[in-house]
Amino acid sequence: MVDQGSEANVMYLDLFRGLRLKKEDLSRYDTPLVGFDGHVVIPEGQISLLVNMEGKEVTVAFIVIASFSPYTAILGRPWIHAIGVIPSTLHMKIKFLTKQGIVVVRGSQQVAKQCLEATVDWKHKQAKQKDTTEEATL
Repeated sequence: MVDQGSEANVMYLDLFRGLRLKKEDLSRYDTPLVGFDGHVVIPEGQISLLVNMEGKEVTVAFIVIASFSPYTAILGRPWIHAIGVIPSTLHMKIKFLTKQGIVVVRGSQQVAKQCLEATVDWKHKQAKQKDTTEEATL
């Protein structure tokens, strides 16, 4: 996912493991991340990887976190600026210049909706678990 509002490039643990990376590959990253909802996450670490988008390669520093997300990674402003992307949330696409010309990468409204639904379902389950836990401790 490309997120113009994110100050960081984030990789979730599922992708980190899927790429067969190891904890030893991480460098230390001690700054907690705070989401727009105020939730604080302590990162596992940071890793720099070469990312190729339609033939344009840049090294991206990802902060790796163990947290639920329907996404595998978030490409934030550092990546947007490094690759020279022009994002349009309205059109769900990004444009950038390569040696071959202007490239357009389109998002999928259906996939975006599925990600939103997965997040809402997860938050609903978390709230139910919290309510059950609170009742059990009373």
